[in-house]
Amino acid sequence: MPSLEVSRKSNRKRTAGASLSGANLERVGDHNQRVILQAIRVGGPITRVTLAQITGLTPPAVANITKRLLDDGLILEAGRVQGARGQPAMNLTINPDGCLSIGVNIDRDHITVVMLDLLGAVRARASQEIDFPLPADVAKFCKVQIRKMLAAWKGPPPRLSGIGVALPDDLGRVDLPHRPENYDVWSTADIGKLMADIVPLPIFLENDAAAAALGELQFGHGLRRPSFFYVLVSSGLGGGLVIEGDYFRGAQGRSGEIGFLPVSSPETPAKALQEVVSLSALYAHLEAGGIAVTRPDQLGELSAKGQALVEDWIALSARLLVQPFVSISCLVNPQAIYVGGRLPTELLDRLVAAVNDRLAAIADVPALARVERAATSADGPAVGAALLPFMAQLLPSRAALMKTGAA
Repeated sequence: MPSLEVSRKSNRKRTAGASLSGANLERVGDHNQRVILQAIRVGGPITRVTLAQITGLTPPAVANITKRLLDDGLILEAGRVQGARGQPAMNLTINPDGCLSIGVNIDRDHITVVMLDLLGAVRARASQEIDFPLPADVAKFCKVQIRKMLAAWKGPPPRLSGIGVALPDDLGRVDLPHRPENYDVWSTADIGKLMADIVPLPIFLENDAAAAALGELQFGHGLRRPSFFYVLVSSGLGGGLVIEGDYFRGAQGRSGEIGFLPVSSPETPAKALQEVVSLSALYAHLEAGGIAVTRPDQLGELSAKGQALVEDWIALSARLLVQPFVSISCLVNPQAIYVGGRLPTELLDRLVAAVNDRLAAIADVPALARVERAATSADGPAVGAALLPFMAQLLPSRAALMKTGAA
């Protein structure tokens, strides 16, 4: 099976409004169909008249496109609008079963697989807590779980658009606590080949923090505030920058690498931010205090001593995050900074509150972005990974428009 790696740029227009802007030009039918599908996904139930108004496409163009989408099973008629004069218009909505995708998140402490529909709902999920899984472990788990998901599906087999895989860029290189010597095998692993025997579908690859940010853009707070910085607290610490609905990668594709920011503090010997602000660092902090924790769910079952150690970690993490967040606000001016990841919701909320308390005391900064917990949180990278096939095949992007020959 051929594998396909997603190019290192976002598949969405610059703003939420722009992503719903069509073009009445020759050879842009695919783009216009993506635009209409996105408009129905974001604003449905919605009528053809409203679709024409918000996309700028002609009523005949909208009628032709929606007929194709209905024939393809991607959208459904959802009843007529009541109370309107003349012939009531038909509402259109996304068919949740019209197309699904698989998302896989591989990290140093877990493997997560989700099956996602076009509305962003997780229809099936499986996760395994495993320390430093090797490629063979990932292939075995994914094969078993994806086949279980497909076997459990009620009705005709689901229409799958592909498999998205999200993992850290430096999975095999970054030296985190207890990392085994043979873990550098990930530096040369062929992910497409690894997944090829599971389902005969195209494979799409993405950095885990970038995937989480893209998931937040399409299925979370980004639908209302499309300029944000996403912080992923996982075994390491990652980040993703979305500007006006477009994922910004930087010259070498390494923008958002907040975890590698240098740290110089008398409170810690850490040299980089992720050596403090990460699950690996939190576990090491607890281990140094005599408490063994290896999974996020265990953080909710700690003794009073363990809880005090966690509180110390939150306080230090908040202090170290303040300056990077001020820099992000000054340099980028995002609408918000979202924090997600596998840190339990209660601890994420406490970390966010601690950072906001410190930010509130800062004066003489023109605009400070508020910090919030991400909507996609724990499964953000897996959900974002599952989004990749939709972005490549169904949702609007500047790349899609360029492929049709439009200016």
